[in-house]
Amino acid sequence: MCELNAVLETGNERQVIMESVTRMVNNDGDIELTGIFGDKKTIKGTIKEVDFSKGETIITQNS
Repeated sequence: MCELNAVLETGNERQVIMESVTRMVNNDGDIELTGIFGDKKTIKGTIKEVDFSKGETIITQNS
C-alpha cells in the first residue's frame, strides 16, 4: 500500500500535518486527508505537488 506524508507549506516553512495518508479528497478548497487507521483531518488548501518517490504531498494553505 502507498502512504504519503501530508506537508503544509506556508511561505518558506514546511510542516508535516499528517503521516501515513492513504486518501485525499478535494471538496471545493477543503482537502480531507484520511490516515492508514481511518483518522481524518480537513484543511483548507490546494495540492501543490504529489511526489511518490519522496512519499509526500505538498499542500499550500488558502487564505
